[in-house]
Amino acid sequence: MSQAAFSLAYARTAIRGPWSWALAAGVVAFTLSTLALGHLPLSLGPVAGLAVVSLLVSRRLMPALTTAPRGSAPLPWWDIPARMLVTTAFVVLLTGAATHLGPRLTGLLTPFPLYAASLVAFTHALEGPAPAGGVLRGLLLGLYSFVGFFVVLAALLERTGIAAAFAAAGVAALAIQGTALWTLRRGVD
Repeated sequence: MSQAAFSLAYARTAIRGPWSWALAAGVVAFTLSTLALGHLPLSLGPVAGLAVVSLLVSRRLMPALTTAPRGSAPLPWWDIPARMLVTTAFVVLLTGAATHLGPRLTGLLTPFPLYAASLVAFTHALEGPAPAGGVLRGLLLGLYSFVGFFVVLAALLERTGIAAAFAAAGVAALAIQGTALWTLRRGVD
């Protein structure tokens, strides 16, 4: 749910502002959503339902970023190292703060879209808001398999054990991702 909030806030802000504003809006939306979720004592079924609904709503509310991309200029030499540095810094920061945040809040912050934030911000800065919107649409589509994986894992872990639960969760995620890719290729939004 928080990743959906991140994506929607980033895309809506990207229409009117630079990547830094959009990233800040996405981080604020993720943070507010995560803090709100930390206070909801929901069981697996309602949480899974809310997650799917948040993805459906976010995909429908995504703005149509139709501005022409800036073109596919060659990436600067520092692009990949900068992405690696930014992402590593986020991982180290979250890992270092985990003992102070506690297990529940750390668990809620763990799905912060580190790679998505890095990809979308660099794409926005180098190619413009329309390609960044494409990254976010792809993220939202891919999150269905994320939800499926963790719902199956949570439902089966205590009953079937680690190996069987992870195997079933992996199969579920692959099936959902395959369906998402099939849907994408058909042009269904």
